[in-house]
Amino acid sequence: MSLHSPPIRPTDPPRSMLSAFVVDDHPLFCDALSMTLKAVAGIARIETADRLEDAIARLECGPMPDVVVLDLNLPDVDGLDGLIRLKSVVGAVPVVVVSSLADNRVVSAALRAGAAGFVPKHSHREVFRAAFESIRHGAIYHPEGYVPQNDPKAPASQREEAVARLSLLTRQQARILQLICEGKLNKQIAYELTIAETTVKAHVTAIMRKLGVQSRTQAVLIARGASFDSLMPEGD
Repeated sequence: MSLHSPPIRPTDPPRSMLSAFVVDDHPLFCDALSMTLKAVAGIARIETADRLEDAIARLECGPMPDVVVLDLNLPDVDGLDGLIRLKSVVGAVPVVVVSSLADNRVVSAALRAGAAGFVPKHSHREVFRAAFESIRHGAIYHPEGYVPQNDPKAPASQREEAVARLSLLTRQQARILQLICEGKLNKQIAYELTIAETTVKAHVTAIMRKLGVQSRTQAVLIARGASFDSLMPEGD
């Protein structure tokens, strides 16, 4: 187990972990990860998707897997948006981030956004074993070397605040915000989502209220505050 992970309490009832859903756009890694999860975590049924939208469409149809494994760097998401939107779909199902983007600030932001654990992609099998055993017992898994950022004056605090605000959005609101970031107007959003334009306006109002902003432009800036670029240390 990671030295920074909370200890597993034997009294905690272990979570059932017989099925997993892996969201990653690299086929070879998906295959290798599937074999690893079967070998070290006893997960027998594994489904995969290479796009966030495909994963959400499948998960909305049910049944839910026991755990979701997510790569942050997908073709159809920007930064932590994928994790935030996925969390709004799966509810209490733990989402484990497995990513090559293992910078301390990215790890911190992912955990604040609701990830049940973070495992760097280059980790050995024993790390995956420890991570899933920890998550099975309800603990949050931190990768070795991770240092929690508790200083409220740390440079990443504003970015983490943006992530926290975005996590308040419902699935539909998160989708609408994504379309706003793409420059779509209310009428275009209504057409794409097959809802009334008045419904879009109501959602936009709710989005701005939850994000604490007064305009669509400010909402877009908040969304971009959760991007990978803003989470990386300056000068890297």
